[in-house]
Amino acid sequence: MLKPVHAHTFTITSDNGKEFSYHEEVAKTLDTEFYFVNPYQSWQRGLNEHTNGLIREYFPKKKLFKEITDEQIVEVQNKLNRRPRKILGYKTPGEVFFDTITKSYVAV
Repeated sequence: MLKPVHAHTFTITSDNGKEFSYHEEVAKTLDTEFYFVNPYQSWQRGLNEHTNGLIREYFPKKKLFKEITDEQIVEVQNKLNRRPRKILGYKTPGEVFFDTITKSYVAV
């Protein structure tokens, strides 16, 4: 998913879950640095923890992810990316992301 914007991907920080077992391949493909947080140090990934909380509004903890369709995931992804955030000056994550990319292409 990050391949089209790899020029804007400088680092990736993840937890130590098995879902990141291909981290070396991802880092190489994107030509970026890949970092891991220390176990039980969720504060090292505050934005991620906040986003997990927002996702849980749609998919409660007891919900099995194998029961969630790709379409449902895309729907929630779009809702969250279009949700204004105080930390972003009440812009949406999508607005900030695409504004950053547009400015970098204009500067080139």
